[in-house]
Amino acid sequence: MVNTNPKLIDELLTRGVNEVIVKEKLREKLLSGQILRVKLGIDPTSTKIHLGRSVPLLKLRDFQELGHQAIFIVGDFTGVIGDTSDKESERPMLTLEQVEKNMKEYFNQAGKILDLERCEFHYNSEWLDKLGYREIATQADQFSVAEFIARDNIRRRLEAGSRVSLREVLYPLMQGYDSVAVRSQVELGGTDQRFNLLAGRTLQTYYGQEPQDIIMTELIEGTDGRKMSSSWGNTINLVDDPQTMYAKAMGLQDSLIIKYFLLITRVPLKEVKEYEVALKKGVNPRDIKMVLAKTIVTMYHGVAAATTAENYFITVVQQKNLPEDIPLIALASTTWPLIDLLVHLKAVPSRSEARRLIEQGGIKVNGEVITDSTATVELSSEPLLLQKGKKQFWRLVVS
Repeated sequence: MVNTNPKLIDELLTRGVNEVIVKEKLREKLLSGQILRVKLGIDPTSTKIHLGRSVPLLKLRDFQELGHQAIFIVGDFTGVIGDTSDKESERPMLTLEQVEKNMKEYFNQAGKILDLERCEFHYNSEWLDKLGYREIATQADQFSVAEFIARDNIRRRLEAGSRVSLREVLYPLMQGYDSVAVRSQVELGGTDQRFNLLAGRTLQTYYGQEPQDIIMTELIEGTDGRKMSSSWGNTINLVDDPQTMYAKAMGLQDSLIIKYFLLITRVPLKEVKEYEVALKKGVNPRDIKMVLAKTIVTMYHGVAAATTAENYFITVVQQKNLPEDIPLIALASTTWPLIDLLVHLKAVPSRSEARRLIEQGGIKVNGEVITDSTATVELSSEPLLLQKGKKQFWRLVVS
């Protein structure tokens, strides 16, 4: 049964939305009670889905909750090719092995947001692997090179003399053909996907289908204020542990608080408005941000984990007290180069990362910041306290 509540439909078409093509037409369909096929595709360019990608995923779930058919596509084929819609330089091609590794947990991660039992899943290699040059040539004939290079980021690259590969020109055809293959009636995507989303309408028309309507969602900034991107490492990931997720949210710029409430939560709009008014009246942004952080952690880990993460943040970060559950680890050697110790404890993925972290002041030994990457530590029967950042601690003794 499809829910045709006008208030819910209007929120669907406006919350976190930048543009709808074609809005009145889509609204009429939603009010009519027709079950729509709603498509979202994500390329597995990293192993983790981050909150930036949760924006259209949440919108897809909104459609599900109204009774429409959600179609989730993992771009195992397009992931190899690489979309440069949001890039100022050419995105390198990934290997099949990289894509297979990245997408291993994608459906499970998407299941933190979508109702998997009511979702239609696809890998786009199902149809893109089968296309030959003749078919690709006829698809390409529906577009001009001028249309492609008119895109802002492509134009800037060409003006700067940067390389634009023919592979990049073909990517919109592939995403567009996805819409043909699943007979999409609505496609979701960020504002950086506009050309690719419109390509779906063009190709559907060519193949005799009614062109899909489009909902373009706003992009969300990451922990450093730039667009959230795995390439930049400024992400809050759906699979981050509760303490990490909470701490990252607390590190966001104050100016992003309301935007995050609107885009990556489903806190009622009336409540979000109250937070916005409170901030304008001078309420400490930290207090509202703590509500946001707890809301985000609750969405992906539950209330109990969110409460624990909040208590940890207050005790360790705000009050600068040590947590009670610091692990005690016994090691065989007495003398350790600090870099080797961090790698051995798996506190860092590599020696180069350990060196960078030390030199940036991210490591403390017994409460003292160590910035010398050649430093060594001496262990004894008396526990030595090792700290990474604000929230990771180890107590180390000699075995």
